Amino acid sequence: MTQVTTYSLGRWDLSELLPEPSPTVIQQRLEALEAAVTAFEAYRDRLRPDMSPEEFLNILQAYESLVEDMRVLGSYAELWFSENTQNSEALALRNRIQHALTDYQNRVLFFELWWKSLTDEEAERLLPTAEEHADYRHFLQSQRRLKPYTLDEHREQIINLKNANGIDALVTLYSMLTNRLEFTLEVDGEVRRLTRAELSKYVMSPDASLRAAAYQEMYRVFSQEAPVLAQIYINRVRDWYNEFVRVRGFSSPIAVRNVSNDIPDEAVEVLLDVCRQNAPLFQRYFKLKAQWLGMAKLRRYDIYAPLSTQERHVPYEEAVSLVLDTLRRFDPQVSAHAERVFAEQHVDSEVRPGKRMGAFCMTVSPKYTPWVLLNYTERIRDVATMAHELGHAIHSLLAAHHSILTQHPPLPLAETASVFAEMLLTDRLLAEEQDPAVRRTILGAALDDIYGTVMRQAYFVLFEIAAHDAVQQGAAHEDLNRLYFENLQEQFGDSVELTEEFQHEWVSIPHFYYTPFYCYAYSFGQLLTLALYQRYKEEGEQFKPYYLRLLAYGGAGRPAEILQEVGVDINDPQFWQQGFNVAEDLLNQLTALTTPAETTPEKPH
Repeated sequence: MTQVTTYSLGRWDLSELLPEPSPTVIQQRLEALEAAVTAFEAYRDRLRPDMSPEEFLNILQAYESLVEDMRVLGSYAELWFSENTQNSEALALRNRIQHALTDYQNRVLFFELWWKSLTDEEAERLLPTAEEHADYRHFLQSQRRLKPYTLDEHREQIINLKNANGIDALVTLYSMLTNRLEFTLEVDGEVRRLTRAELSKYVMSPDASLRAAAYQEMYRVFSQEAPVLAQIYINRVRDWYNEFVRVRGFSSPIAVRNVSNDIPDEAVEVLLDVCRQNAPLFQRYFKLKAQWLGMAKLRRYDIYAPLSTQERHVPYEEAVSLVLDTLRRFDPQVSAHAERVFAEQHVDSEVRPGKRMGAFCMTVSPKYTPWVLLNYTERIRDVATMAHELGHAIHSLLAAHHSILTQHPPLPLAETASVFAEMLLTDRLLAEEQDPAVRRTILGAALDDIYGTVMRQAYFVLFEIAAHDAVQQGAAHEDLNRLYFENLQEQFGDSVELTEEFQHEWVSIPHFYYTPFYCYAYSFGQLLTLALYQRYKEEGEQFKPYYLRLLAYGGAGRPAEILQEVGVDINDPQFWQQGFNVAEDLLNQLTALTTPAETTPEKPH
């Protein structure tokens, strides 16, 4: 009999990156990095347009090795800090490493700046041509896309120092302030003190009053912190504009992200326009959901309410088994990659005070299996989150044959494997369930997820576009509250009742602070994957090699070119509409199940 491995809630093991964060070990690593940086600095005088391609390749490989060493140390500091953002030792180490790496990056900055300074003819002569060096060629060509926005070495160094001691420190302060927050909620007659992750599970409670209370408590606490958090954001926006638009010459604040993503402005505008045009689709869903819940009108508190009165709890061990088996049914290789993450203890799954909220997957380098952070609370949505983050890990492992310079996929493609894994899970659950009430719940959860990943994220970016412009016009905290509330009103139309505490929601969205305009990548990835998944359902095994090859590219190709191989034109509104058509089909299935059952209307109070 085959022995089945089970995995339990717990912490991850970071010892592969660093045996221990002792002063001696840290000092040894920093000294080794210092020696490597000093050695690389000696290449400065050897960089010449007429140097041989072979000599240039040797320097590039030394640079690659240096990037690897810096990434490992920086990743350890970030992961350790994520375990407990209130750990003063972890914070001190993170700050120390960040400052050291900023210094090292400044000292080797000359290499990329020299490369960008070459003429097209000079650069083409030095580009590696051998097939085994295709990753280097793509990396170098990608670097030259940023040539128009690159400054001289001295100014680049000043900006790096400014960021380390200025805006990066301010964003770290945001993380510390928000992750230390505690919330109070009465549950079953007991007043509980909760982290945000623990509180968040109650916004999906079957109990309407508990949902409302959870949201009210969340934004009661955030509203108290809002003046400070808003000030951090306003300075984040000003810093972003000053550096990237005024100094570097980007055409707009969002163009910074578009160039970084290697996505044309036009494609992003088309994506956001199509999302805006499809807002009525989800407004229709919310009206239907109100009927299912026995409510005259859905409140903003209720948009994630389950369509079943019974909340299913999924133990961690069961969730791992379910996700791995679902991936195995799709492809054993894919499942084996996911299982590596658990087998090597690269998952931090338990909920703890001070632990970074949410979930993420961190790819350090091709040499290491990625690390995954979860806050697992036994909700069915947590199972979907597990599948999502494992999808990221699978993506990285399928691309692990690439250089560290090209392993990570460009941001617009970074959600492809993660969303696909979620779709596999949903499809399996629907295929195995015949009970209309349970199917209704599954379909509702799928539509909730598509709303949260597509429409909500697109409207986040629409808010950011407006907010960045408003801050440049002198907007204050209250102006941003108003802008955000108007954004919600357009998004929900007359399908959802909004209450004033949601004007404070924007200060609770970390992406606005950490990575401005990042969120359209979720919309991009979800709609892309819905369309790709539909092709998989239609073509079956014939489609799988195309999909796996797309993932295996990692970041070793331009997004538009990678997608052209699977017949995708990202500038075509009809392509994006295909993703919404899949969502509409799910909504039609939900509508057709039965007439909403007679229920006792929920009485929110």
